[in-house]
Amino acid sequence: MSNSSSISRLTVYFKRNGLRATVRRFGLAARRTLFSSRMVLFYCDLPALSPPTADLPSALKVERHTNQTDLSPQDMHEITSFWNPQQARRNVEERFELGASLWMIKLEDKLAGYGWTLQGRTVEPHYFPLGADDVQFLDFHVFPKYRGRAMDWVLMTHILHRLAAEGRARAFGEAAEWNKASLSSFAMTPFRRLGWARKFTILRRTMVYWDQNQAVEHKRELKKQSVAATGREGAKIPDLRA
Repeated sequence: MSNSSSISRLTVYFKRNGLRATVRRFGLAARRTLFSSRMVLFYCDLPALSPPTADLPSALKVERHTNQTDLSPQDMHEITSFWNPQQARRNVEERFELGASLWMIKLEDKLAGYGWTLQGRTVEPHYFPLGADDVQFLDFHVFPKYRGRAMDWVLMTHILHRLAAEGRARAFGEAAEWNKASLSSFAMTPFRRLGWARKFTILRRTMVYWDQNQAVEHKRELKKQSVAATGREGAKIPDLRA
């Protein structure tokens, strides 16, 4: 997340919750930045996925949108109104312009959560380059009243199977190491942990630091599984020791 987005979120939080709550929030964010700043990266080798064993429950529905004009005014309002609406609308427009897909999960026709996927590229400088058939998962969100019902897991797993059916190669996602809810959601899906990393952008140059030697082993295992599943070498997987 960029500094401008972080400041925007903090400003909106202050207007809604007051000074005392904002100070507590700022302190929590500072502690996370200083002591829990690593991101946990995940991957899924899509050709190796087993076919889904069951359809979605009748009360659940997943929609995929690739154009902002396809969104109903109500859905657009819910997606953008829980924090800075102006910034949120810009984010939506930016993602669609990049060619991203917006996936929405609905329970009894009411929006419960959503997430984005982007093929062959990333919204911001990433930890490594993606191949043409690789897909990034980003900005997944479940609304508070629907949390605790495995909505994130259902949505991500459904998307993975859809992408596999379309012939995509790999899916990549990430979560902050302090975000236990997101980590639990990833753990329930076919995603597997790739490694831990920190990313810094200074003077428009992005620097990535990989933690622990386990990242190298994950890289080797990922490449081995990709070749075994496809029978050929895919896009080069970066050296995680760099």
